[in-house]
Amino acid sequence: MPVVRAPTAEAAIQAVEACLNGGVRVAEITMTVPGAIKALEQVAGRFGSKMLLGAGTVLDAETARISMLAGAEFLVSPSLRLATIEMAKRYSKAIFPGALTPTEVLAAWEAGADAVKVFPCGNVGGARYIKSLKGPFPQIEMMPTGGVTLETIGDFFKAGACAVGVGSELVDGALMKEGRYGEIEERARQFLAAAAKARG
Repeated sequence: MPVVRAPTAEAAIQAVEACLNGGVRVAEITMTVPGAIKALEQVAGRFGSKMLLGAGTVLDAETARISMLAGAEFLVSPSLRLATIEMAKRYSKAIFPGALTPTEVLAAWEAGADAVKVFPCGNVGGARYIKSLKGPFPQIEMMPTGGVTLETIGDFFKAGACAVGVGSELVDGALMKEGRYGEIEERARQFLAAAAKARG
């Protein structure tokens, strides 16, 4: 899943379009993007059912609600806030709250997470950490974010990840700044192929 952090709403929209052109039909626009709600509305309006659109860096229930009303079909957070999970469930939307420790991962799952975003995964062992968590928690769906590259994506799936979040390795800020969206499109193809290969 592309994690789209962009300098402007228009850059975010173009990055999502590049990912879609590269075959990736899901994307998360983070709330750190200036005009993020506007970007969500425009992407939802422009691409409709072609793209499964989510809002990222959702830190509270109020932002969750506004994001869903703008067209977000799922929510992603770097942290665990029970009120945010409750809001997502009220609107029947999927939510991937952030957690890191075993206690947080279990708390997120028991609170109703559709999958737990293990973040920042790369800083605490990457795929090895996911494998360690899956030992006691085989029933918990985990989506590692942080440290996912073309070289490591296969390791994350082998370790038991149900999905992965990919930030600057796919949606690179420098490429957006220079208008090189064709390269983001190509990276999307490469990540999609690597994920397909890793998943069998």
